Amino acid sequence: MTNDTDTASTWTDSPVEKIPNTTPSLEGLQTQEQRLVLDTVAKIRKCGLEGTVSLPQIVVCGDQSSGKSSLLEALTGIPFPRADDLCTRYATEISLRLEPTESISIKIIPDERRSAQSISDIQAFQETITDFNELPRIMEKANTVMGIRKKGDIASTTNAIARDVLSIEIAGPGRPQLTLVDIPGLVRAESKNSTQQDIDIISAITEHYIAQTRTICLPVIAASYDHVLQEILKRVRIHDKEGDRTLGVITKPDRLSHDSGAENTYIDLAKNQHVLFKLGWHVIRNRNHEERNVSLTERSINEDTFFSTSNWKHLPSDTVGIDNLRRRLSVLLFDHVKKELPSLREELEEKLSLTLNQLNQLGISRSTGAECKEYLAKLSLQFYELSKAAVDGHYEHSYFRQNPDPDFNLSSSSTICRARAVVQSLNTKFSEAIDKYGKKYDISLKDPEEFVDEENSDDEEDDEDYENEDKDEKKQESDGEKEEEEEAVFSTSSQHASTPSTPVEALEATEVIHKLTKKEGIEWVRKALIRNRGKELIGNFNPLLIGQLFWDTSENWYSLALKHINQTSEITTSFLRNLLKEKCPEDIEQRIWNSRIHDVLRQRYNAAVDELDKLWDDHKNYPINYNHYYTDTIAKRRQVREQAALEKAITDASQPITWSKKIQGLPSAPQSSNNVNIQQAVANYSKIIDPNMDTFSCEEVLDCVDAIYKVSKKTFVANVTTQVIERHLLRGLEMIFSPIYVNSLDAAQAEALASEPLASRRKREFLVSKIKKLKEGQEIFRGVM
Repeated sequence: MTNDTDTASTWTDSPVEKIPNTTPSLEGLQTQEQRLVLDTVAKIRKCGLEGTVSLPQIVVCGDQSSGKSSLLEALTGIPFPRADDLCTRYATEISLRLEPTESISIKIIPDERRSAQSISDIQAFQETITDFNELPRIMEKANTVMGIRKKGDIASTTNAIARDVLSIEIAGPGRPQLTLVDIPGLVRAESKNSTQQDIDIISAITEHYIAQTRTICLPVIAASYDHVLQEILKRVRIHDKEGDRTLGVITKPDRLSHDSGAENTYIDLAKNQHVLFKLGWHVIRNRNHEERNVSLTERSINEDTFFSTSNWKHLPSDTVGIDNLRRRLSVLLFDHVKKELPSLREELEEKLSLTLNQLNQLGISRSTGAECKEYLAKLSLQFYELSKAAVDGHYEHSYFRQNPDPDFNLSSSSTICRARAVVQSLNTKFSEAIDKYGKKYDISLKDPEEFVDEENSDDEEDDEDYENEDKDEKKQESDGEKEEEEEAVFSTSSQHASTPSTPVEALEATEVIHKLTKKEGIEWVRKALIRNRGKELIGNFNPLLIGQLFWDTSENWYSLALKHINQTSEITTSFLRNLLKEKCPEDIEQRIWNSRIHDVLRQRYNAAVDELDKLWDDHKNYPINYNHYYTDTIAKRRQVREQAALEKAITDASQPITWSKKIQGLPSAPQSSNNVNIQQAVANYSKIIDPNMDTFSCEEVLDCVDAIYKVSKKTFVANVTTQVIERHLLRGLEMIFSPIYVNSLDAAQAEALASEPLASRRKREFLVSKIKKLKEGQEIFRGVM
């Protein structure tokens, strides 16, 4: 304890009284209620909750050499060692408890800022002694466990002061229910035994205790020098401005000269005149150097004699002497504890609830392979159910209703989680992109001089299955701006990318499209016809030419399909990543993603590209078609051209004639009609028909290419959306991380995936230990309230 100059002897110089009972009258003063209330806090403190909740306590504080150790020895009956090596270097908690049998238990409560291993080592320190002769040995051992450097060893890297707490519990018959905490005395300046770091730690320890609102402060003031100069008074008045929880203690009154000004000043201080504390002041006289060998009983007699014969006799008798102080403290602690118990219980309940929530946030324990597998099984079940719901388009779960985006923008996680809806939209955009950008050579199949508008010819006569497509194609140009706005809605932010991605709206900038008139188209076909001519007669064409031109004009399909694969893969990747982040801690999310999901998604993406390549290989073979739409389209094209030519020939050969028609009772009315010159019409028609056989063949080829393009386009879009997107990117998404997969893992694999990081494990251990203590405190309260 603190090295007190008035009794600066070593331990071996002091007699040992075996657990002396110096207060036989105190037991009679304590009622059953007092014992119950004080014992409640003592039990809570014994649970180790002093670092978790603020417990009602009495803290003895003061400057170094203020007489704290002698005061504590007189109060508790413990002859603390006062050798320099064993002065107070840490907070010491002394608990006196009324028990049928005598015992002395000593342990260390470690500072929570220590490492887990250090805390474990310190908690292992527990000693039980039967004689105070053993106390010096125990305290030296405690110093070693706490890593406190020895006296004068300034070069040591360890501190002379520890933030740990040495707990001493003394039980026995006749003991008062009283708990005191002694903290290291404040040091003003560095010395051979104290570094600036030691001074700072002592200051921090003092602040920690006296700042707690449930602490009753006992600032010990030595009368041997001016109280204004004693740092502890300044500090307690900062934290207890009204003096509601401070009882000042004056020591060494016998050091003052009789009738001196200093003595009168201190007597006035004891009367609560200079520094006002609502709990007042108390004065004690400790043993001086000459009395260092006297017993505690003799000490009390000498103290009584001093206060009855000196100027201090004018003070109220209950404010002087160690026995009266013990009574005051016992009653004061009882009243304080009784007042604080309801709020203490409330704080304990709040801390328990908060700590349980913190533990719940960590999830179930994952320290063994079995625990890890159980955790993964529950996680995978959630993953499976939500993934399947997203793929099936069932959005009833609350996960799908978080922060909905009314614009359905793909940069929003609330949009991405609705996987089926997003893929449906992307499939639609893919089909529209094929319509708009798929045709590399977009040839107008009507001449400007044609009399009949083609819009009213083949499109209106096509089969019902294809009628809507033709109308949509005609409408695209007029609705171009609207489409661009719609496409922008489905743009994908690059932050979600897992594979190279190009949004649908960017396809126009990357795909080559040649817009040709019919005349330019015929010339394009003519060149191909010449390059591919075989043994066919003039006016006929090589049937393989249709396949060649079809491949050329549908060349853009592959890149559009690949971009659709990339974008869909990107969406499914973002969906799974967001879901995993939502359902598990970051460390596990990274491990599951890197060891399982990422690889499977890459395999699915590669399989989708391979499937597209197979479709494209089939596409590059000569087109095969059994759809009557192909032949119907060709026939209708011919019919339209012939009908247009015939109508033009008849029109050019027609002359209008007018005559009057007489109707009885009415005036005659002029009538008109066209007179057709049949010979002229036939002549006109003959002129319209192009005698150039190559031109005729080119028109026939254009009709064939256009017809097969329309038929194959629909087939290609259907194949990509079903055989590529649905089969490889969407279907079975829920099986990537499912209970079936988790069940296939052995314990080591499960532990590698889900084991807690060391920091989380330590936090869990800390929280579990804290909850155990809080629940013990909760049970203690239930037993008394």
